[in-house]
Amino acid sequence: MINGVCEKLIFRHPHIYGDVKVEDEEEVKRNWEKLKMKEGKKSVLSGVPKSLPATVKAMRLQEKAKQVGFEWDNKEQVWEKVEEEKAELFEAIASGDPDRMEDELGDVFFSLINYARFLNLDAENALERTNKKFVARFNKMELAAQETGKPLQEMSLAEMDAIWNQIKRQ
Repeated sequence: MINGVCEKLIFRHPHIYGDVKVEDEEEVKRNWEKLKMKEGKKSVLSGVPKSLPATVKAMRLQEKAKQVGFEWDNKEQVWEKVEEEKAELFEAIASGDPDRMEDELGDVFFSLINYARFLNLDAENALERTNKKFVARFNKMELAAQETGKPLQEMSLAEMDAIWNQIKRQ
């Protein structure tokens, strides 16, 4: 078993254990994918675990596709794709078809995650930061409402929004 692991390690790292020369990390990744395909993998995407959270999985799928050249040249092209997907979402909303709307919303998310990747940002971390920020602000809004003696449930959306915006400015 140990010999098998060692042989796989040597085979997958010819830039370390052989005479293959590479320019950078991206070339190492491209070579890695080619070698895995020689080992019998059916798809470059097959190594992405199905159990990953959707945002992490999207980033990994996009990284894998990039290794075979399926990649935009620049972030402006990616943003154009976001805009295209957004327009398709609005068309789906107009159609009223929930399945189509879900498909198109997923395409918008996927494109935004790709844009985050082009900005060298982690979409999962960005969303989690926003989740935490929302919880903190909402908790402050609940406290502010308590101080007025009027619970959130009895406030109008405009009243809650005024408190929210005040908290946001702090």
